[in-house]
Amino acid sequence: MKLFLASSNPGKLREYLDLALGTNVEIELLPDFSDFSTFEESAPTFAENATGKALHYSRFVRVAVLADDSGLVVPTLGGAPGVHSARYAGPGASDADRIHKLLQEMSGKEGQGRRARFVCVIAMAVEGRAVAVASEMARGAITKQPRGRSGFGYDPIFLFEELGRTYAELTSDQKNVYSHRGRAFRRLLYFI
Repeated sequence: MKLFLASSNPGKLREYLDLALGTNVEIELLPDFSDFSTFEESAPTFAENATGKALHYSRFVRVAVLADDSGLVVPTLGGAPGVHSARYAGPGASDADRIHKLLQEMSGKEGQGRRARFVCVIAMAVEGRAVAVASEMARGAITKQPRGRSGFGYDPIFLFEELGRTYAELTSDQKNVYSHRGRAFRRLLYFI
C-alpha cells in the first residue's frame, strides 16, 4: 500500500520510512507539497490537527494521505508546548531555540515537575474522507541539558526513563520501538 506523507519535516519522513521497513507500506512525501494551499494547524488538540491535515491534503491526490500532529506535553507548564511544539519559540525558530526556551521555563523545577510526555496522533484520509486515526504517547522527563546527537525536535531533552537515555541518545531502531510515533504507527498498521 502506498501512502503520501503530508509533511515537509525530513526527520518525520526518515522515521516513517524506518517504521515502514519490512511492511507492505510504501511512504513518500506528498508530491509538490509546497504547491498546495497550506493547512493551518490551529485546532486545540493533536487529533483535530492531524485529521484536518490528512483530510485537507487528501483532496488533492488519489493516494491515501498520512498526516500526524505530535508534540511535547509538560504538565507543570500547563501542557505547553503541546500542539504548539513546532512553533513554541516563534516563527522560524530552530530546534535549538525551542529547546533553549523550554529549558529556561523548566529552570528550578525538580522531580515530578520535570515530568513530560510525547504525544502523536496519526490520521489517514482518502479523497477527503478520514479512514483511520491512531494515537499513542511516551512518558518521560525533561533533562536539564541536551544529551545525544540523534533525532530532531525535543529529542535531546526528552529522557526515556525506561532506558535511562534521551531520544537523541537512542539508535533509530531503539527510538522506533519506544517512541510515541512508532507506537502510533504500529497501531495504524494494525488497521491497514
